[in-house]
Amino acid sequence: MAQINVNNLTFYYEGSFDAIFEQVSFSVDTAWKLGLVGRNGKGKTTFLNLLLGKYEYKGSITSSTVFDYFPYPMKPEYWVQPAIGFAEELKAGVEQWRILCELSLLGLDGSALYRPFGTLSFGERMKILLAILFSGEHDFLLIDEPTNHLDQKSREIVKAYLAGKKGFILVSHDRDFLDACIDHVLVLNRHSIEVQAGNFSSWWENKSRKDAFAKMENEKHRKEIAKLKEASLRARRWADKNEDSKIGFDPRKEPDRNIATRAYIGAKTKKMQSHVKQMEVRISKEIEEKEGLLVDIESPADLKIMPLKHNKRTFLSVEQYGLYYRDGAEPLFKGLGFEVNQGDRVFLNGGNGCGKSSLMKMILHKAKGEEKPVNLEEEGTLRLASGLVLSYINQDTGFLNGSIKDFCRVRNLDESLFCAILRQLDMERIQFGKKLEDFSEGQKKKVLIGASLLTPAHLYLWDEPLNYIDVFSRIQIETLLLAFKPTMLIVEHDVKFQQQIATKTIEFSEYSGIMNVSGITSHQGK
Repeated sequence: MAQINVNNLTFYYEGSFDAIFEQVSFSVDTAWKLGLVGRNGKGKTTFLNLLLGKYEYKGSITSSTVFDYFPYPMKPEYWVQPAIGFAEELKAGVEQWRILCELSLLGLDGSALYRPFGTLSFGERMKILLAILFSGEHDFLLIDEPTNHLDQKSREIVKAYLAGKKGFILVSHDRDFLDACIDHVLVLNRHSIEVQAGNFSSWWENKSRKDAFAKMENEKHRKEIAKLKEASLRARRWADKNEDSKIGFDPRKEPDRNIATRAYIGAKTKKMQSHVKQMEVRISKEIEEKEGLLVDIESPADLKIMPLKHNKRTFLSVEQYGLYYRDGAEPLFKGLGFEVNQGDRVFLNGGNGCGKSSLMKMILHKAKGEEKPVNLEEEGTLRLASGLVLSYINQDTGFLNGSIKDFCRVRNLDESLFCAILRQLDMERIQFGKKLEDFSEGQKKKVLIGASLLTPAHLYLWDEPLNYIDVFSRIQIETLLLAFKPTMLIVEHDVKFQQQIATKTIEFSEYSGIMNVSGITSHQGK
């Protein structure tokens, strides 16, 4: 198989003082199933664009392979056309029978190719575009976050599909998804790049061991440096004291001393000063040798959340509840029943379009004492404890615009504290001068998460909070939630995150075209 060779790659965005890549060199094989891992803003999508030749750079990237990128850019006119009509524009030379074969592997009926693209569900669109992507021959595929906004069922299908393929780079922050799909990892560390065989979990285990060893070595180094500095300081004081005693003395206190001893004291002081100098050089050398030891260690800051206490045990009670659109023939769901008690972290599981987000929005409207959305009707009972304060993360980030100062003023947030939280979520200070609409999707999500963490609340409603959020920040947020145990109602399809955080899960399933609650599972020991 062909190799992709990167030699001395250096790339800056115009107007930026920081390099995205600087003197980077590595090689990967085009037969690999390669997972690309790194913090938000570390250059994952940028690297894919460099492979595609979209930017100028210093150094070299050489390969004999042809690259194709997912997701495809979608023109406005595509939304009213069937996918079969524009597939050739997305991938030159693509053949219809190949697309149909790939669709069968993705569990989607071929008739979806001939329906207007805009009328398809999000999952159906994603599967069609993936089928087009894999319908070529000998291409090396660059797949950028294919699971965002996909429900768990669709993720499982795409996961199984990619597990049977090879010859791609996959950018994803979903640990379970990466573990199932890749056999090598390309990691953009803080100050280096590494390539390693295995999946995400094996790399993370190796990294944790290396980090622990590096921290142990660094602690030993610090103790050695502290001892050297103490000895150097002590010798410096002795030398300075002797230097001061060269001139002037009291004959009554020092009867054995005379003018002739000045030369002796001077020579002794000179020797001591030389010894001090050698110690200082040794300390500098020690520091230089150890410099960079911890530069790639992920030491995320400990985040904090400020949940409010309430005198009621039950925050939310739902009985025989249903929602439906006023002009719709069937409800989104019906017969829903569950409670959210103080300390619960309840996850809502179900397919796209089953009404999870609509339920959250209805809860939000009731908590604020607002009228329900004009297009929604309800049945059954949804009760909230009186005086309940909610903190909400919307799955959509399209409404974010203006400066951070404007955002904080509208949300009544302390700007300095808010920026401190963003820094703890590993957002660079240089980003704070940008408009929110110019942030990456991951950075926008961190803005919403930061605002929620800074808002004291009884109940936290988080609707797909982790879309586009890097894996290190996900682990950081897990640690926070397990430490502070806020009461939450969450929609999130990251399996690992849910396994770590959930105290209860509500499963929606389809029966006769209507979503019903198929199960409520409590999780012990969280």
